[in-house]
Amino acid sequence: MENITVIIMLLFGVAFLSLISKRYNFPVPVILVLCGVIISIIPGLPVIALSPEIVFIIFLPPLLYHAAWYTSWSDFKQTIRPITLAAVGLVFFTTVAVAVVAHMLIDDISWPLAFLLGAIVSPPDAVSATSITKGLGLHPRLIAILEGESLVNDASGLVAYKYALTAITAGNFVLWEAGLNFVVMSVLGIAIGLAVGYIMSFIHKRFVCDEVIEATLTLLTPFASYLIAEHFEASGVLAVVATGLFLSARSGTIFTHESRIMTGTIWSVLTNILNGLIFILIGLQLRQIISGIGDYSGWSLFIWGTSVSVAVILVRFLWVIPATLLPRLISKKIRLREEFDYRNMIIFGWSGMRGVVSMAAALALPLMMNETEEFPLRNLIIYLVFCVILSTLVIQGFSLPWLIKKLKIERYSIIAEEYEVRNSIVSQTITHIEDNFSLLNDDLLHNIKSKYEVKFNRLQKTELPANFFGKGNLIGGEIFNDFTKLQIDLLNVERNKLELMHKAGSVNEEIFRKMEKELDLEETRLWMEMYEE
Repeated sequence: MENITVIIMLLFGVAFLSLISKRYNFPVPVILVLCGVIISIIPGLPVIALSPEIVFIIFLPPLLYHAAWYTSWSDFKQTIRPITLAAVGLVFFTTVAVAVVAHMLIDDISWPLAFLLGAIVSPPDAVSATSITKGLGLHPRLIAILEGESLVNDASGLVAYKYALTAITAGNFVLWEAGLNFVVMSVLGIAIGLAVGYIMSFIHKRFVCDEVIEATLTLLTPFASYLIAEHFEASGVLAVVATGLFLSARSGTIFTHESRIMTGTIWSVLTNILNGLIFILIGLQLRQIISGIGDYSGWSLFIWGTSVSVAVILVRFLWVIPATLLPRLISKKIRLREEFDYRNMIIFGWSGMRGVVSMAAALALPLMMNETEEFPLRNLIIYLVFCVILSTLVIQGFSLPWLIKKLKIERYSIIAEEYEVRNSIVSQTITHIEDNFSLLNDDLLHNIKSKYEVKFNRLQKTELPANFFGKGNLIGGEIFNDFTKLQIDLLNVERNKLELMHKAGSVNEEIFRKMEKELDLEETRLWMEMYEE
């Protein structure tokens, strides 16, 4: 009971620090990893460790599913080549490079343990990449590659992790078998993920009519996909990603608007808690981990942690340069289709932040090799992983905005693209009203048509960027004018009056909740229109 109380109080602290990070525009993952360091030095806190067998099950499925849900399938398909090169080639290249560095520096680390360390730190983190690059105005294609890489690379990284772990515990490893199994596990995992996605899509569309049940099923779906895939010895990670991409692409037809609002809020809360929880757990174990590597000098630990971290950062650049330039050199089609800016290549190289997935993999290392023998150097490996996460999140996360400014990369805005979409939809809706509703009552026809004509007129007053009809970055402000702000102000007037009536007891609770929800939905819609860069 005491341990649960400590965790809940620490979660309150993490939530408070997350509020500060939002207010002062600090990346949340950076705050979380620093929280882990702070927790580790607070005296008197207990050491709390989860069973390694359930670490992956608790953290990986929901976090990967949430990241996949907000990844565009269209963008994913268009950038599949660079995503594959980074998510498979770069992961294995990093695994080997880190293994070489660790084995050369640390006498106690055998080759299997060195490869295990490399596999754990090889995949950049989906949550960290999305959180840190959000709002920096990077090109959508670069964002799509970063998000797609951080989704798929977990599968290749965890496959390498699994085989390195097998080589340590069972003492056998055959390279060609590992390569073949990787392909089989990947294909089977994707197939299972798509099958689960199709079944859940059918259930949501045909049977579910309650937003609470729908949200509940949505929370359970990633765990089902992961566990089924793992049962058949397929890639649970790819299964979860496939399920998330499949259902996300169809969410507009299989979910009600109430379900989408509810599930979006629930998932945001859940992922925030899970991200905070894993760094709390590592913070509560860090003191024990440090004491477990007390046989090594502080200077040696510093050199090893720094060297492995530097290797992880440099290897990404060593891979990115040829992986970007060689396809362009070989294929004329790629040169014509894809614009090239060396600055985006630098940003991609500097965006390899590690995070929750690497931490979960480290915590999931078994405590014992067998009934009598402890897992070798477990504490040292977890320490080195934490060093990599700390250095990449803090150094790269804090310096990324500065680097973008130094490279003089203009902020990319989708404001004009949003204008085109809104303009097309409103125009089509007005045409539909004129073609199909001409026999309606004149007052009703006038009122419904006026609503969309107001939207159309507001769009025509939008201040578009000067280069809207040309090529290049689309930079602008807000789509809508003061009319939208005025509507929000009036909604607040309605809400205040409703609140006063509720406090005075002059409105029924059921009516109050219904009208409150109506106002919330309308305000949500208006704030979506008030898109800010």
